[in-house]
Amino acid sequence: MNFQQLRSVREAVRCDFNLTDVAESLHTSQPGVSRQIRELEEEVGFDIFVRSGKRLIGLTPPGELIVPLVTQILQCAENIRHAGAEYANSRAGVLSIAATHTQARYKLPPVIRDFSRRYPEVVVHLHQGSPNQVSRMLLEGEADIGVATEAVADSPGLISVPCYRWSHSVIVPRGHELEAHAGALTLARLARYPIITYGPGYTGRAHIDQAFAGAGIKPDVIMTAMDADVIKTYVELGIGVGIVASMAWDSERDARLNALDAQHLFEINVTRLAVPRGAWLRGYALDFIEMFVPALTRPAIEKALRTDNH
Repeated sequence: MNFQQLRSVREAVRCDFNLTDVAESLHTSQPGVSRQIRELEEEVGFDIFVRSGKRLIGLTPPGELIVPLVTQILQCAENIRHAGAEYANSRAGVLSIAATHTQARYKLPPVIRDFSRRYPEVVVHLHQGSPNQVSRMLLEGEADIGVATEAVADSPGLISVPCYRWSHSVIVPRGHELEAHAGALTLARLARYPIITYGPGYTGRAHIDQAFAGAGIKPDVIMTAMDADVIKTYVELGIGVGIVASMAWDSERDARLNALDAQHLFEINVTRLAVPRGAWLRGYALDFIEMFVPALTRPAIEKALRTDNH
């Protein structure tokens, strides 16, 4: 059993069993990937993958059991490399962060700016995606730290902590008639207008849907997007009124729009920071977490990781 065999198995699952993609990811040939998988199956004494001819189409029951173990072994190997790099040069390396568009656009920029000033030799890779994609990138080792509102708290393979609470705002063009009712904004009044907001699974959309459903109201959602800047652009064109995260409102940049407080209409949301369970974080990664969540001190993070690993 060797690491190349284990990587071939892990990548086969990541690449949805497409061996061409696996070979490209591992910088090898497709026959080489097939050979590595077969040799491992012969060693463990059972098929890990279900096959249709020469194609892999899924995992066998024992394959379902061992893939998490394969991931753990490869993560432990990565932890050892991280530990070695930390002691070789604690101020240089790579930090990969996965975040939703809202977090990447509105909350992370000042933190990454300050972090880069403190650690100029650390290259920051910022990946953007849906909450589910953020979870996947963490679980598959593509990211060290994830920041999202949904999904990350539901994965048993991740450790997550709350960062901050936030609410939604209703965005309208300046002079819109809803401004006259800003102090008494209701779901019924809001539902009289076409609505532009986040797609399902993004940035508190579930709380928006739950609020309308609880009131027995079906809103006219005419457009969805995952980026608040896109939503605001179409609101400015007069296509509808927007519902976005309050943090996305900027009075200077959004001079032609106005934001109406909607925290009384929709449930408060909680953004969480997550790391892979069992991961070994380098010192600068721990510092980044503390910079993003000052209440989460480095000793507290290290204690949580040690407690979780035992």
